[in-house]
Amino acid sequence: MPTRTTERRYGIQRREFLGYLAAVSAIPNLAQQAEGRPMSFNDNPFTLGVASGDPESDGAVLWTRLAPAPLEPGGGMPNEAVKVRWEVSTDDAFANVVQSGTATALPQLGHSVHVEVSGLHPHHWYFFRFHAGSETSPVGRTRTAPAQDAMPDRLKFAFTSCQHYESGYFNGYPHMCQEDLDLVVHLGDYIYEYAGIDNRPRKHLGKEIESLDDYRIRYSQYRLDETLQETHRLFPWLVTWDDHEFDNNYADLVSEEDGISPEAFLVRRMNAYQAYYEFMPLRRRSFPQGPDMKLYRGCQYGQLANFHVLDTRQYRTDQPNGDHQKPMTGKVFDPQATMLGAEQEKWLMSSLLKSDSTWNVLAQQVMMAPLNRGEGDDKRYSMDQWPGYEVSRRRLLKFFHERRVPNPVVLTGDIHLNWVNDLQLDFTDPESPLVGTELVGTAMTSGGNGGNVIPEYERAASQNDFVRWYNSNRGYVSCELTPESWTSYFRVTPYVDRPGAPIQTKGTFVIEDGLPGAKKA
Repeated sequence: MPTRTTERRYGIQRREFLGYLAAVSAIPNLAQQAEGRPMSFNDNPFTLGVASGDPESDGAVLWTRLAPAPLEPGGGMPNEAVKVRWEVSTDDAFANVVQSGTATALPQLGHSVHVEVSGLHPHHWYFFRFHAGSETSPVGRTRTAPAQDAMPDRLKFAFTSCQHYESGYFNGYPHMCQEDLDLVVHLGDYIYEYAGIDNRPRKHLGKEIESLDDYRIRYSQYRLDETLQETHRLFPWLVTWDDHEFDNNYADLVSEEDGISPEAFLVRRMNAYQAYYEFMPLRRRSFPQGPDMKLYRGCQYGQLANFHVLDTRQYRTDQPNGDHQKPMTGKVFDPQATMLGAEQEKWLMSSLLKSDSTWNVLAQQVMMAPLNRGEGDDKRYSMDQWPGYEVSRRRLLKFFHERRVPNPVVLTGDIHLNWVNDLQLDFTDPESPLVGTELVGTAMTSGGNGGNVIPEYERAASQNDFVRWYNSNRGYVSCELTPESWTSYFRVTPYVDRPGAPIQTKGTFVIEDGLPGAKKA
């Protein structure tokens, strides 16, 4: 009987695919173990700066990427492993170095470096830097999380999303850098995949991105923005993606566009996911396995806050009813439909059950409140958001309620507008109990200057009783948490079409411990 060779996955034979997975699985460990050679540079290899992220009580991820020519394929680096030295100190002059070592910048990972430092003190600031040849990186700053059994007096973090380069300048970041933050949370659309368009404030390089080099160059173009690079340098980040890090409105294995073969789709997704890992301060546990990447994870900030970082793109079923704005009918109520996928949903519920922190934070992408954007009896909801997956949405809110999850607060990006929403157990019943609060951050730039009156959203804000506030400016949200309360400051800039915008606080809302729903301060 002939050997069966037709079984395929992702467009290649199964045996080849399994061999590929074994090879790529070893890359993160190889980067820690392989001996790269020392290298001399004619140009600065640290053009993309430094970053840190995924803080734990004894350490964090330290990141850089060697790229003397970051906007060229290969970043101006040779196709060989390069030795990089790193240091961590309690002071920015590095008089008291407490950790040091070497890592290898591999060409397979675009010469990116991810150092997982441990053995540091909880809830402390540290400084770090890298050396390659005779060159030294900028000095980064990071902060460890508190011990898991500690109750800090406060946590201050900012969150943002949707930073379309062509829409304008990242005017919120210089103001974010002036705040006394412990953490920055990015909720997705860190880059946009679209081709460059003329007559915009800034222009993407090249066509719509598809290859690994395309994605690497696009990330480099964004990271060369000094305001974004500086914010990475100053604070640890907690990141997740939405759709534009790969392709607009994709749903797991389903492209938004017709006529895309599964093989082409998954090869492009593999490229997108690898580039995302290369450019973000992520741990080895998030390393992509071909076109799959486990990004959902937890980050505990002592007894004060527990961040549950979600991925609402990779595991969801296809948007129902043809996507876009549709009535809540038909496939919206399909019990097999899912936003998170079974495994992620079980993980989330288990994490919420085990959490003993005062605030349980869901860092995710799309609006959870069922915002009716229609007119009169013609009720319409975004099928790309949680209302398009109504069985999943109701199951999670019911879980909040029945299991008495302490203070669930949902952080949302995607929609380029600010919203403050009460999360009700049953949105069709005005008397239904509140089970959580949703804070929707506006875009950093996407959508342009903002601040304009949008009739559709004005109508939605007035006809949905759970809406507490809505705003159309660009910017970010700064949050201050204590054991007693959560205060959110909605920071906005008047324009993004040119640099240097001032900042103002357009709205301030407070959530009290044990009382879901935000109140205007």
